[in-house]
Amino acid sequence: MLELGALRNVRVWRFAFYYFFVFGGFVALALWLPRYLIGVYGLDIATAGMIGAAYSVPASIFRAYGGVLSDRVGGRAVMYWSLLVSAAATFLLSLPPANYAMRGIKGEIAFHFEIGLPAFIVVAFVLGFFMSLGKAAVFKHIATYYPENVGAVGGLVGMIGGLGGFFLPIAFGALNELTGLWSSCFMLLFAIVVGLLVWMDVSIRRMERRDRSPSAAAPGEALYAAE
Repeated sequence: MLELGALRNVRVWRFAFYYFFVFGGFVALALWLPRYLIGVYGLDIATAGMIGAAYSVPASIFRAYGGVLSDRVGGRAVMYWSLLVSAAATFLLSLPPANYAMRGIKGEIAFHFEIGLPAFIVVAFVLGFFMSLGKAAVFKHIATYYPENVGAVGGLVGMIGGLGGFFLPIAFGALNELTGLWSSCFMLLFAIVVGLLVWMDVSIRRMERRDRSPSAAAPGEALYAAE
């Protein structure tokens, strides 16, 4: 089948995993945030639900701005910034509360580290904003590389990416039980986004080297071309 045949292309899988993070991860966080806020910060269910809703609605709206930005500066640049900022945000949010003790000149120096509720909300909303930009950037990539197969490739990417909204909340709960750390959900997201950044950078460098060769093919020339 032509529709499933696109999955033979590694690039399609790369775009799908971008979407797995920026869309599936966004949906998963929207579902998980109320539970997280209740468990970590002791908020009541109404307040936690309101913050979760506030996270979902504006960040989704900014997807439209991500489309405009992708047209202006390119989907690749927007995707880079989306993943880089997401990596920084998930790293900060993955740091669990901890007590530290250091040996100083005059004795032990102890201090406590914890991300407070206002800081958490700010960083989480920044993460949601850049995830929304990334959603649009993914489909800009598809239109650029597969102009004759936008529907088929876009459907596959959306299908695989959307599974993140199903599997990631399950993974969040399992990690929560396994590690005993509420921030383990952000540890997982950090690992995913760093992996995507490495994959993206390696793929782009490989394409740039190939494009400099005399036999380079134009983007989107072949649906099943190798990465």
